[in-house]
Amino acid sequence: MSESLRDQLLKAGFAAKPKESPKPAAKKPPHAAKPKPATQDVDLARAYAQRANVERNEREQAQREAERVARERKERKQKLANLLAGKSLNATDADVARHFPHGNKIRRIYVTKDQLAALNRGELAVVQLAGRYLLVTRDTALQAQSIQSDALVLLCDPDAPAEDDVPADLMW
Repeated sequence: MSESLRDQLLKAGFAAKPKESPKPAAKKPPHAAKPKPATQDVDLARAYAQRANVERNEREQAQREAERVARERKERKQKLANLLAGKSLNATDADVARHFPHGNKIRRIYVTKDQLAALNRGELAVVQLAGRYLLVTRDTALQAQSIQSDALVLLCDPDAPAEDDVPADLMW
């Protein structure tokens, strides 16, 4: 009988000797097989990619929120500037300093004697815009407060009891 082509190639050294197949009894059931390192690498890579996506989405959301807040603040500042345009009652010849607390400091605005009396009666108020203190009417100040709550700096209530025995219009 003639030898098969495979046997002839084996004798000539051109083919590798086939491995013996394992016996059926030596086979382990598939559920007992250990996880392959390649599968673990894929799972780790997928977990890192998911975490990176979540972190990127969180950063983008925080960026959008910061942009929205900045846009709203800019719009409020613009509305306030439009409201106060031409409504400032600051006099160029004002020579009386009216002191008031703002933040953690005592600030001052210069007014005339008539303006000082009106300011202490609550007819006038002080509003801050772009770092400047503007003397405006009570109605304008309340509108400014509705646009931006911290814009209203000083609005006297004439009916409020005095905190001390010193009158507000006392000149030092």
